[in-house]
Amino acid sequence: MIVEYIRYRIPVGGSDAFEAAYQTAALSLAAAPQCVDYELSRCVDDPACYVLRITWTSAKDHLEGFRGGELFPAFLAQISPYIDAIEEMRHYERTAVRGRGGSTPKLYEWAGGAEAFERLTERFYELVKGDDLVGPLFAGMDPDHPRYVAMWLSEVFGGPARYTGERGGYPHMLRMHLGKAITEERRRRWASLLMDAADDVGLPDDPEFRAAFTGYIEWGTRLALANSQPNATPPPTAPVPHWDWGIAPPYRP
Repeated sequence: MIVEYIRYRIPVGGSDAFEAAYQTAALSLAAAPQCVDYELSRCVDDPACYVLRITWTSAKDHLEGFRGGELFPAFLAQISPYIDAIEEMRHYERTAVRGRGGSTPKLYEWAGGAEAFERLTERFYELVKGDDLVGPLFAGMDPDHPRYVAMWLSEVFGGPARYTGERGGYPHMLRMHLGKAITEERRRRWASLLMDAADDVGLPDDPEFRAAFTGYIEWGTRLALANSQPNATPPPTAPVPHWDWGIAPPYRP
């Protein structure tokens, strides 16, 4: 991906018309397959200064795909009166220096930390042992297995990277599923029992947390199902996924 920044200086009194023009122009961005997201910001200290940030799938997709496509004329028609007000228009590559601040708690913290995930997995595997469909998959299970899964979930949802440091991270988790030939019926039962366990141990039940939690369980179990098939060739190395509020992990090859 590439980030384009366009800096405008709009004369006093012209801000309403400028923002209205971009409200309409943004319809073209929203429809463009080359556009990942966009945001127009106005400077508080210098209200005449605006910055438009557009994330494109690539610079080529922007310059050739979008500008050469059918959506660009409508976009240009709206912004053309403001071309002379542009002070900068450049593409930037993202670096590894990025993250989020502490104003929004991590899912790990919202759930109740390591102790909450340990309660969850202990209860979950109690349910698993009594289940005729998925129970046989865990016959002879290591007594510490629930604790290891709690470590995995804690790391996924933003907690300490203990599973990576102590258990080997993604490659170890992958090896646990290779060749297991998990069926869709068993995957669904596994996910259902985990949701029951979440209710039983009192994990937060607000819609935002449960939507994010369920999103990972669906994603993770479907990936495990695919990786477990006899002819599967999943990548042998990858990071432990880091799940956020309604956001899937942005894997990059």
